[in-house]
Amino acid sequence: MKFSESLKKNSDFQKVYRQGKSYANRYLVMYVLENHTEGNRLGISVSKKVGNSVIRHHLTRLIRESYRLHEDMFNNGLDIVVIARSTAHDISYHETESALLHLGGLHKVINR
Repeated sequence: MKFSESLKKNSDFQKVYRQGKSYANRYLVMYVLENHTEGNRLGISVSKKVGNSVIRHHLTRLIRESYRLHEDMFNNGLDIVVIARSTAHDISYHETESALLHLGGLHKVINR
């Protein structure tokens, strides 16, 4: 991710959950909050309900790669938190990519 950083602190996640706007689809939930900086910060959350550590890490990598490849389409100055739903435990890369871009479109944070 050349332009974006990662959200790491629990307080940052909590701020996005409380003050941000959320949309969901079958596989993912996305919270977006403006952070008034030049770049975006991406946080990914995958619960133990989704699966074991191998599945959770695989899903995290899929989401991060989907975002990285389409990073230039997203507006700047956003904190984005993506949460994987339990239905996402066996989805492919293309389904992950489609779900992420769908949510970006709902939030109106994608420049097409």
